[in-house]
Amino acid sequence: MLTYIVRRIVLMVPTLLGIMVVNFFIIQAAPGGPVEQMISEMQGRAVSATARITGAGAGDAEVARTGGGGPGAGLTTSRNDIPSKYRGSRGMPPELIKEIEKQYGFDKPIGERFILTMKDLMVFNFGRSYYRDATVIDLIWEKLPVSLSLGVWATLLTYLISIPLGIAKALRDGSKFDAATSVIILVGNAIPSYLFAVLLIVLFAGGSFWHVFPLRGLVSPDWDQLSLGMKVLDYAWHMVLPLVAMLIGGFATLTVFTKNLFIEEISKQYVITARAKGLTERRVLYGHVFRNAMLIVIAGFPAAFLSVFFAGSMLIEIIFSLDGLGRMGYEATLNRDYPLVFGSLYMFTIIGLVMGLVRDLMFAWIDPRIHFERVEVA
Repeated sequence: MLTYIVRRIVLMVPTLLGIMVVNFFIIQAAPGGPVEQMISEMQGRAVSATARITGAGAGDAEVARTGGGGPGAGLTTSRNDIPSKYRGSRGMPPELIKEIEKQYGFDKPIGERFILTMKDLMVFNFGRSYYRDATVIDLIWEKLPVSLSLGVWATLLTYLISIPLGIAKALRDGSKFDAATSVIILVGNAIPSYLFAVLLIVLFAGGSFWHVFPLRGLVSPDWDQLSLGMKVLDYAWHMVLPLVAMLIGGFATLTVFTKNLFIEEISKQYVITARAKGLTERRVLYGHVFRNAMLIVIAGFPAAFLSVFFAGSMLIEIIFSLDGLGRMGYEATLNRDYPLVFGSLYMFTIIGLVMGLVRDLMFAWIDPRIHFERVEVA
């Protein structure tokens, strides 16, 4: 087992490098980078200043046109027809564009930028956000509790609901209970979590009907002044709608998976043998069938948590105005905040690779018959 763990850790290095290479060049090739964002912002300020000046009178309009009307007016009206690779930069002094490129490191070739970025990431030097006055690592730690709350509770509740329900459906396969719960599961599979979240807001958060639950945030503004018991209740009250929205799809998939695994195990020869030996049905089901059927389900817990933590919570955080990692990553991507994008991606990739190893170790812990020493790691 130790040999397998060492091999997996060694293979994480090229895997991490490959992921970062692909994402680095894809993100760099996307239009609207930080230089263009800054140019657009400066042009917008200049246009606004020009509009204010020209609106003062006809005499001032000539001043604005010639660039002498105020701060920023000269920036946009400087006549310079040198072609630029940045959209919206026409009329801006080349020296200013070069200064912006230097500020964001775009004065270097893309290969050199990649090497410098990877060197910083390897020592966990993520730098500072372009658009937030904080370091990337501080921003990650600041937003982590929100996403962690959603991920942990959503995953735990999904398992606590799905496993008993899946077992009950397997034992009552074809019954009215199975048919009725299958309708609920079908609805859960058909409705996306983000659409269900919007429905919950309309129904229960003051959208059009009842205002029972809060619309945004994980706690109330006066949370610090509440007692410990009231803090717990307030936190739980804010978590109801986001968690229900996240559970709707996850529990349906896991319930069907659990049911199918249980039905498959019940039909195997060792179950027939155990019953023939006179073992009680409870002993057969929970002493033999449950362990084998739950192997894949329980061992998949790390992957399920990662799925909820990194992907499933993003839209929920946006819809319910929760200031977590998903929302932060979405905004960083829109703003082309490269330090924040690459820093978050690097951390999440490492966590994902480690959790993949944890999943395999859980397989071996749950079922001692599994030996990874003889497994070729792909």
